[in-house]
Amino acid sequence: MLSSDTKRDLISNNILKDIFKSFRAKGTYLNGIPFGNGHIHDTFLVKTAELDMDDYILQRLNNNIFRDIPKVQENIERVTNHLRNKIEKIPGADIKRETLTPVPALDGKTWIIDPEGKYWRMFLFIPRHKSYDIVDSPEKAYEGGRMTGRFQAMLSDMTGPPLHETIPFFHDTQKRIETFYMKVKEDPAKRAKLAEPECRFVDERAEKMKIIHKLGCEGLIPFRITHNDTKFNNILFDEDTDRALCIIDLDTVMPGLVHYDFGDAIRTAANSAAEDEKDLSKVEMDINLFRGYAAGYLSEIIHVLNETEKEYLAFAPLVLTFEQAVRFLTDFLDGDKYYKIHHPHHNLQRARAQFQLVLSMESQYEKMRRIVRELCRQ
Repeated sequence: MLSSDTKRDLISNNILKDIFKSFRAKGTYLNGIPFGNGHIHDTFLVKTAELDMDDYILQRLNNNIFRDIPKVQENIERVTNHLRNKIEKIPGADIKRETLTPVPALDGKTWIIDPEGKYWRMFLFIPRHKSYDIVDSPEKAYEGGRMTGRFQAMLSDMTGPPLHETIPFFHDTQKRIETFYMKVKEDPAKRAKLAEPECRFVDERAEKMKIIHKLGCEGLIPFRITHNDTKFNNILFDEDTDRALCIIDLDTVMPGLVHYDFGDAIRTAANSAAEDEKDLSKVEMDINLFRGYAAGYLSEIIHVLNETEKEYLAFAPLVLTFEQAVRFLTDFLDGDKYYKIHHPHHNLQRARAQFQLVLSMESQYEKMRRIVRELCRQ
């Protein structure tokens, strides 16, 4: 069976050229090559023949994960239009590089369906950018946090109906915990015995990890527009100045709590080890990267947040790391149906690494709270 990457490589230039002609792109198609390391969609960089024309990102979309592509695209259109209107008013802003720009198809929609029933979309390519998989300095963390805060702050006054929920219950911690206990009870893969220490870890923390979700349901923390997939390489940086330009990969932009974005960013950016690190002694949250990211984030959004949001910001990384560990553990108990694995106990190994990261955050939690409070007073 061909992998997604292999199938992506086999798409011919003739096919890409035909798809390209279905959009209102300027310039002449020169060639298209696989681009990036994403695992959801098949992404291509399309170069145009003219030196003075834009290049483009062309994507064949995965509608197994995103079941309603028109709703995904409607969200992206609304969000990017709102951001563009804001950015255009900033002196010296570069509108083509500071937000994604969807390219409409010939019929005016922002997607097409090819003869095989596959969905495609196109964006302007953002030139002179780079991205990072690893955060190696507080300065870089600051820029990442600043861009996430800016994104949320700019969207905080977007009017109209709520955005569509593109993946239901995506960061619903309570739902994730309920699903976990269901799998423990059913034990479909007969693995519960192997994960007894990890199951006890969940038992000891499950109730307190629901607190942010509960505060949202009670209206004390408002649902806002959030990105929901804030891994660090979704932020593009200027290749010369190293200043953050924009945040990309907007498929999961939908109503959420600001803590989702902040917490998951710290989980991935401030971890000293890999997400699936086997040697747990290497797993630790870097408090300096936490401070840098939090400083950048709050520099853009502090005027938007209410007091309850600020009070629970330091707790968000614990919740999102715990939630991700529960998801890995649930998939292990279920027989590895969701996440790709490289060996039989891979999901259990991932869960253990994330639980170790929770322990590191717990040991530094008072420092995290002090940092947030100090930043909020500045």
